[in-house]
Amino acid sequence: MPKDIEPRLLRAFTAVADELHFTRAATRLYVAQQALSRDIRRLERELGAELFVRTTRQVTLTAEGQRLLPYARRVLEAQEELTAAFGGGRAGAGAGRPLVVDVSAPVSTGSAVLAEARGRVAPDVELVAHFHSGLTGAAAELLAGRLDVSFGRVGGLDPAVLARLEHQLIRYERMAVVLREDHPLAELPEVPLEALAGETLYAAAGNAATAEWTDLAAQLFAGRGIVMAEPFPQIEGVEEFTRVVAKRRWSVLASSVFIAMPGAVLRPLTDPVPLSPVSLVWRRGLRHPGLDALREAAAALGAAEGWLATPPGTWLPSPEAEEAGDAGEESLTAHRARG
Repeated sequence: MPKDIEPRLLRAFTAVADELHFTRAATRLYVAQQALSRDIRRLERELGAELFVRTTRQVTLTAEGQRLLPYARRVLEAQEELTAAFGGGRAGAGAGRPLVVDVSAPVSTGSAVLAEARGRVAPDVELVAHFHSGLTGAAAELLAGRLDVSFGRVGGLDPAVLARLEHQLIRYERMAVVLREDHPLAELPEVPLEALAGETLYAAAGNAATAEWTDLAAQLFAGRGIVMAEPFPQIEGVEEFTRVVAKRRWSVLASSVFIAMPGAVLRPLTDPVPLSPVSLVWRRGLRHPGLDALREAAAALGAAEGWLATPPGTWLPSPEAEEAGDAGEESLTAHRARG
């Protein structure tokens, strides 16, 4: 067993292990496939073990490859943490590759933050937008290295997944309902939650990628007589979503930051005012000037537009409600101590 293994070789190994495809792994790492294959062969020589079974049809991990994978991930995570701890402040750190940013949809908090951040980076720093609906699905892409940054509700994530990510609460989005123009409630400027008793609302049930949103909806509907629409296959893209909603004549639980839909209206919810917490989320240890710009942009927009303000009579899901309560108690205690 060698005394030292280059992190680059472990990074190549984990990329192939995640993708089980050399071409896709090479694209993800921004290297030539030939160079990637060379690194894998070198790692196998250094370890004295075959890590992949390669055929013309597929790539699979060997037993030794499966045994190496958790060790490789821990080493790379530790290296990223070390870089974050001691690499701060280096001009251009991490700028050698584009930062892949999932903004969920063209109309979203993430899109607004990305647009602001692009005005804050040097010309050679590239921020590439992806549209991956649902933080639960995006989190898996973050951990696999196919995404760098995403936006969404972290409170609905598996704690084991969240432990491998970092996040910054940037906004409380007011929740709303999408109604057909001919719906009896469409004439109201705001819709009281109690008025939705007996209504069936679509909240992405059945879409594993958006499980955090369905969880929030289930909490909001509980005890209010609001029914969640039955599970439906994942709907890809704005046009297809608009078509399916119109055809099935759904009412939809939404955020006030939402796409315009022909034949439908968006109405804020009230009594209480439900809020959806949105965080900027990135892989633990990630260093990139684009990430710095995104965090600065989110903070600037939040301060200018009151993104973290909570009006009276608000509702938050769990565990965010408990966390907000704890933060409030800590602030009150600190204020009393200063007094």
